[in-house]
Amino acid sequence: MKTIANLKDKKNTGEKLTCLTAYDASFAALMFDAGIDIILVGDSLGMVVQGKETTIPVTLEEIIYHTTMVKRGAPNAFIIADLPFMTFSDPQYALKNAGKVMKRTGANMVKLEGGNEMLETVSLLTSRGIPVCGHLGLLPQSVHKMSGYRVQGKSEDEASRILNDAIALENAGADLLVLECVPTKLAKDISEKISIPTIGIGAGVDCDGQVLVLYDMLNITKGKRPSFSKDFLQGKSSISDAISAYITDVKSKAFPADEHSF
Repeated sequence: MKTIANLKDKKNTGEKLTCLTAYDASFAALMFDAGIDIILVGDSLGMVVQGKETTIPVTLEEIIYHTTMVKRGAPNAFIIADLPFMTFSDPQYALKNAGKVMKRTGANMVKLEGGNEMLETVSLLTSRGIPVCGHLGLLPQSVHKMSGYRVQGKSEDEASRILNDAIALENAGADLLVLECVPTKLAKDISEKISIPTIGIGAGVDCDGQVLVLYDMLNITKGKRPSFSKDFLQGKSSISDAISAYITDVKSKAFPADEHSF
């Protein structure tokens, strides 16, 4: 079983980390057998599994349900569970909900969105033994506030804020950091300035690892596939082959290419 220390060692040695979302036992087992480093039970399930327009309606009980299934399918995988919208609105409430997720699912870590405003929460969770993955850049739970799904950090002020937030999250105790839809240069700067691994999605090849939504990389998501994703099932004979191809391309830095970055 992989540990946080294992993931940090990979950053230090330059080996890219691989991560995909999973929502059930069968896909989780395929990923683990293929050698995936991290499985994320994302609130993206609201859109790709439930068919909703955003991730906002996803509940804590739904995350617990899906994470429990993923754990059954891949009991030895390193599993991160998303904390859904408004389940970490204040530190004590976050502690209660994160604790519930960890106790009932067997997840190894929880993920929450936000920067400076989340520092007290991250500090409290980590001080109580709950590992935290931060999430900066495009924040799907703040899609209405951000006026849609847009690249973040393009201006100098925005880039500086995101970089400072990344440093602050590490100092608060976060052990991993997802960077979503930020310019490649900014993601590279952040990855070089913090010691915890960065996991990019639409953030360029210089992150310490990559994550994609499973349904996007299999090209079975309803509607247009995100520009930062790739159809790894094309030309493959099975889903297992597609997952293996994703892992190989991330490890070799063939993915993401310039066309998948900003």
